[in-house]
Amino acid sequence: MEIRVDRDRCAGSSLCVSYLPEVFDQSEDDGKVLLKVPLPAADAERAVRGAAGRCPTGAITLHALDVQDA
Repeated sequence: MEIRVDRDRCAGSSLCVSYLPEVFDQSEDDGKVLLKVPLPAADAERAVRGAAGRCPTGAITLHALDVQDA
């Protein structure tokens, strides 16, 4: 899975950061999401889905990787 963030949509609520700080961070400049790990380990998939689902603006999207991309 690949995580993508749309900083233009981000409202800076920090729900993703509080839920999964090892993957998401928050910019000190504008408070918007920063992605630390775009390709998380397979065992983190459930937590990543949880963090993405908590985003109030839908700024975090998850994408399946093609076999050739993995």
